[in-house]
Amino acid sequence: MEKRDYYEILGVQKNATADELKKAYRKLALKYHPDKNPGDKEAEEKFKEAAEAYDVLSDPDKRAKYDQWGHNMGPSGFGGGGGGFHAGGMSMEDIFANFGDIFGGGGFGGFGGFGSATGGARRRRQPKGSDLRIKVKLTLQEISEGVTKKLKIPRYVQCQHCSGTGAKDGTAFQTCTRCHGSGVIDHVQQTFLGPMQSTATCPECNGEGKTITHKCQYCNGEGIVRQEEVVSFSIPAGVTDGMTLSLKGKGNAARNGGINGDLLVVIEEEPHPDLIRDGNDLIYNLMLDIPTAALGGAV
Repeated sequence: MEKRDYYEILGVQKNATADELKKAYRKLALKYHPDKNPGDKEAEEKFKEAAEAYDVLSDPDKRAKYDQWGHNMGPSGFGGGGGGFHAGGMSMEDIFANFGDIFGGGGFGGFGGFGSATGGARRRRQPKGSDLRIKVKLTLQEISEGVTKKLKIPRYVQCQHCSGTGAKDGTAFQTCTRCHGSGVIDHVQQTFLGPMQSTATCPECNGEGKTITHKCQYCNGEGIVRQEEVVSFSIPAGVTDGMTLSLKGKGNAARNGGINGDLLVVIEEEPHPDLIRDGNDLIYNLMLDIPTAALGGAV
């Protein structure tokens, strides 16, 4: 079977720079890596093909010979050492480092994070409570001038007996036996490129590093209770029908601690008996008799 052109495999021009070659190879390595495509022989072959192409084109001497001779590489071959490729010395750390070059920043989460490559465990995302949505009716005068509203809203709030932890008296905890208090667990998988380590949030304690030994009897270990609260908020002048105002932190509390959700206030404009609103304008339909309309007059 005739080999494909190395530049074509990496999807670069023949005058591509070393950085362009490295970036193109990283993209292909991430896309076709066997751990991301388990059991996919075609993906594995494409991964090997890309590694072989990068092995040749990343070496200035090999690239010069390839540009002159193609896959035949002349009588001296790929450097006389014989056989195989080594991905240009690019390790797993090289492949998965500097994700911002490929994805525009923010890292790559497909493999759950790499403890050995990134030098640290994954930061646990703080939970957030659910948002609440209410509809508020306003008169035309309230919309024109602005208004302050007070509403009694049923919502979930933090349990005061356990301080939102879900544990009895807020202290009935023990160190997680699975992650030993770290909140993360490491997993090492053997690949043909060597061992690859990934780090994930501990499923036993959800990243807290501790588990509850005795649940709070008032919230049954949830850390939140339902109650009615009076919420006061100001609505600015000039709002329109269907507009949604967001009140940060006035929604439901999160289970077992975290950030409150938001309260979303949907504006509903009540019809006025005489006036019609058109944006910032008011329209009044004035009914006139024919003499007044023809001759004018005071109304």
